[in-house]
Amino acid sequence: MNGLRLASGPDPPLNKGVATLFYFHDPMCSWCWGYRPVADRLFANLPAGVTRVNVLGGLAPDSDEPMPDDLRDMIIGHWQRIQAMLGTTFNFEFWTKCSPRRSTYPACRAVIAASSQDREESMINAIQVAYYLEARNPSDASVLIDLAREEGLDTDRFIADIASAETEARLRREVRFTRESPASGFPSLALQRDGRLNPVPVDYQDAAPTLDAIAALTG
Repeated sequence: MNGLRLASGPDPPLNKGVATLFYFHDPMCSWCWGYRPVADRLFANLPAGVTRVNVLGGLAPDSDEPMPDDLRDMIIGHWQRIQAMLGTTFNFEFWTKCSPRRSTYPACRAVIAASSQDREESMINAIQVAYYLEARNPSDASVLIDLAREEGLDTDRFIADIASAETEARLRREVRFTRESPASGFPSLALQRDGRLNPVPVDYQDAAPTLDAIAALTG
């Protein structure tokens, strides 16, 4: 597998000689939520010399339109399938308590804004818990601000950062990088080494096959 040679990437830039595992995700992707327990084990056991970088793929752009019924039914079906396949917990009250919109870019910007306060992982987790367990809607700016406050972020700084041109530029850069990469949906993994990006398999139930694939690419 020769991999894809890329001209650009997210922050930090690609570096020759350094092995980087890119994790392409969206904080409101239900399959990413289902994958989270295995992803946590994977990231905790990466080989020495492999660095992980999260990349926001941007599942759905900004929209104030209510989610169409057919799309709502499709996503509910995804939740049910993931729950049956992986045992993942979902709070289906979301679909009656909230007004769903197909819009994940606000949550992506919240992750970027939180990263400027070294709280990227904390915000990803907070968004997922709010969405999937607490039936709160991370497409709403008010929910994201509440989460920043609950996570102990500097809320004024967070509000400024989430609306900044720098945050928007970084999101667009990461979305573009995702589209240039071997990522096929979310979650996806790819390993970069010597300027080449090779897809890495995602196993939703076991981290071992992915660790073996990484070892083969870096050995």
